[in-house]
Amino acid sequence: MTEAVATPQPKGQGPTGIIREIPGRIGAGLRVAEIDTRLFGMILALAGIWIGFNIASDGGFITARNLWNLSVQSASIGIMATGMVLVIVSRNIDLSVGSLLGFLGYTMAMVQIEWIPKSLGLGLEQPYTWIVAVAIGLALGALLGTATGIVIGYGGVPSFIVTLGGLLIFRGAIFSYAQGQTLAPMDAIFRLLGGGPQGSVGDTISWIVGVVACVFIVINAVRSRRRKRQYGFKVRPLWAEFALNGFAIVAVLGAVWVANAYKWPEALAQKWAIEHGVTVPPEGIAVGIAIPVLILIGVTIVMSYIATRRRFGRSVYALGGNPEAARLGGINTRRTIVLVFTLMGLLCGISAVVQTARLNAAVTALGFGNELDVISAAVIGGTSFAGGIGTIPGAVLGAVVMQSLRSGMLLLNVDSPTQDIVAGFVLVIAVGIDSYLRRRRT
Repeated sequence: MTEAVATPQPKGQGPTGIIREIPGRIGAGLRVAEIDTRLFGMILALAGIWIGFNIASDGGFITARNLWNLSVQSASIGIMATGMVLVIVSRNIDLSVGSLLGFLGYTMAMVQIEWIPKSLGLGLEQPYTWIVAVAIGLALGALLGTATGIVIGYGGVPSFIVTLGGLLIFRGAIFSYAQGQTLAPMDAIFRLLGGGPQGSVGDTISWIVGVVACVFIVINAVRSRRRKRQYGFKVRPLWAEFALNGFAIVAVLGAVWVANAYKWPEALAQKWAIEHGVTVPPEGIAVGIAIPVLILIGVTIVMSYIATRRRFGRSVYALGGNPEAARLGGINTRRTIVLVFTLMGLLCGISAVVQTARLNAAVTALGFGNELDVISAAVIGGTSFAGGIGTIPGAVLGAVVMQSLRSGMLLLNVDSPTQDIVAGFVLVIAVGIDSYLRRRRT
C-alpha cells in the first residue's frame, strides 16, 4: 500500500497560497504608491455603503439631490472632526463639542433677534448683523475652548471630566437665555451660510472652483516630487503618480458635476426668477456647490497645513506620541494642550454658524449627540486613541461615512434610536480595529 505524499505547493498557488499572496501583492502595491492603506480601505467601505444603500432604496441614494444633501449634512460634522483629530492625537477627548455648538448657535441667534434689535432699537435686517453675530460666536467659542484647555493643561484635570462637565454646563446654559424657546428667523445673509439653493454658488463658480482645485492638485504633485528629489527622498513611480492624481482630479470634477446636476425646485426657481426679472431656462437652474461645503474645504486645507507644516502641529503629534519625551525635548506641553482646545472651540463656532443658518433657527436640541458623530468620524478616519496618529483628510472622509450611514438609514425609514445603535456599533468596531492594528505593529 502506497502512502500519499503531500507535495508542497509553490508560494502563491493553491487556495491557501492565493488567499495569502493576493493581499500581500495589494499591500505591496499600496506601499510602493505610498497610499495610506486605512484611507484606501475607507474609500472602499464608503463605496460599498453607497452601493448597498442605493440597491436597498431602488436607486434613491446615488442621486444628485441626495448626494448634494449628504455633502451639506457632512460639512458641520467634518469641520469639528478636523479639530477632534488634534484633540485625540494629543491623548485627550472632548465630549462637549455638541453642547458647545448648541450654546454658540443660540448665542448667535440671540445677537440677531434680541440683542441688536432691542439694544439699538433697530430691525433684524441690518448689513452688519450677520458679521457681528458670527464674530461673537467664533470669539466666544475660542474663549471657552481656551478656558477648557487651561483647566486641562495647567489644572491637571482629565479632559474626560472637564469636557463632560462642559457638556452639562453648555446644554444647561441654553435654557438660561430664553427658557428654551425657539429663536427664528435668522438674518437673510446669515442664512446663506447654511446652504440651500440660495446658499450655493451656482454652476459657473462651481466649475471655476473645480478647475482651480485640479490645477492645485497638479502643482502640488509636481512640487512634492521635486522637493523629494532635491533632498534625496524616494519618489513614487510615475504610474502611481498619474493614477493617484488622476483619481483625485476625476473625483473633484465628478463632485462638481453632481452639484450642478442638482437643480433648484421649480416653484423656488420661478419665485427667484420673478424677483430678479429673469426667465428660468428650460434645463432649470443648477444649485452648484453649497457654501458650507466650501467652508469645510477651506477648514480642511487650513487644518492640514497647521497639522503637517507648522511647528504647533508637529508639537501636537510629538505630545501624543510620547508626552515625556516631548516635554524633555523642549515642547511646552501645557501651552500646546490649551491651543488645541482653543482651536477646537473655534471650529465648534464655525459649525454652529453652519447648523444654525441651515435650520434658520436656534433650538435647544441644536448639536445634541454631535459629539458621538464627531469622535466617530475622527476614529474611523484613522485617529488613534493611543495618541500621535491621525490625519485631517481621514477625519473628513470619516464624517462622510457617518453621514452616509445616517442618510441611508433615513432613506430606508429607519428610526432614530436604531440609527444611534448603528453609530455606536461603528464607533466600537473602529476603535477595535485601531487596537488590533496597534497590537500587530508592536
